[in-house]
Amino acid sequence: MSQIPSYSDICILRLSAIGDVCHGVSAVQAIQKAHPNAKITWVVGKIEAMLLAGLPGVELVVFDKKQGKVAYQQLKQQFKGRMFDVLLHMQVALRANLVARCIPAKTKVGFDWARSKELHSLFINKRIAPAQQAHVLEGFKGFTHAIGVPDYQPTWKMPVSCEDQAIADQLLGAERLAGRIFVISPAASKKERNWLAERYAKMAEHAHSKGFNVVITGGPTPLEIELSAQIIANTQTPILNLVGKTKLKELLCVLKRAELVLAPDTGPGHMAVTVGTPVIGLYAHSNPKRTGPYLYQDYVVEVYHQNLLKQTGKTAEQLPWGTRIKGSELMSQIQVDDVIVMFERVVLEINNDIEPPL
Repeated sequence: MSQIPSYSDICILRLSAIGDVCHGVSAVQAIQKAHPNAKITWVVGKIEAMLLAGLPGVELVVFDKKQGKVAYQQLKQQFKGRMFDVLLHMQVALRANLVARCIPAKTKVGFDWARSKELHSLFINKRIAPAQQAHVLEGFKGFTHAIGVPDYQPTWKMPVSCEDQAIADQLLGAERLAGRIFVISPAASKKERNWLAERYAKMAEHAHSKGFNVVITGGPTPLEIELSAQIIANTQTPILNLVGKTKLKELLCVLKRAELVLAPDTGPGHMAVTVGTPVIGLYAHSNPKRTGPYLYQDYVVEVYHQNLLKQTGKTAEQLPWGTRIKGSELMSQIQVDDVIVMFERVVLEINNDIEPPL
């Protein structure tokens, strides 16, 4: 057995988004187990840092993109006089590539040729091994393997406090905590990736009829506020609306209390995975095998593959991995009956304490 190389100072670069930094946590914590004496620094986006604050054994360095050139200057100043053994450059976006230039490291590990874009190759001097048709989380595993971390089953220890949980529990209320909770996190970052409000409402009605307390979660954006209002307007089912009322850590605690989450391609779906709450993912625009809820990919209801074939005449295996498809009405192809069938399957498996297939 080959000896694991030794590192004393490791830097992680993954700025965004919420789902991706959730995947990153499992990688970082696997690194900590393999390299317990290494100091780990993570350069991360401002919003994402709110979720990761207090991550055990990790120094968070916040890069605020809204500061423009000043953010890069601050980063250079903060790292002046330091030299990392290795930088794991886990993001190919141009902004992240420019950030990598500000981080002094002996070795800068980046993606393989097939996954490199936006000048990524100019900012690295070592590549992870190629991987065919890999989930984003599996891609991050490639970085851990590059520094000698043995293969691992992803686990998460998310940094939430007793106070975070207490606030979440207060928002949920004793009656809901004593029963079963079904969370709908209905909004993705783009409107076209959202399911229809009246169909979310139908799922709220179905869950309520099965004895669940229904909770809607989300951020304070106009899109999320409007969508949650539309869902509530389309049903007489009692729904607790927590949209805009939780910080990220409090939202994570709400998701932890839930038995089941319904979400499109959005960060809270991945947050739920980190606390072991099953997720029914709704996908039409992106390949759920690449971006779906990692532990619950078998619970996805999707129309991605049929639309990819219709639009391109090819399957996902015949196209560049991660190919997205366009269309403002694609999510409307996901039928309520299909989601109900999945809901019943997942609840049955929860009731019977069946582990989700990986």
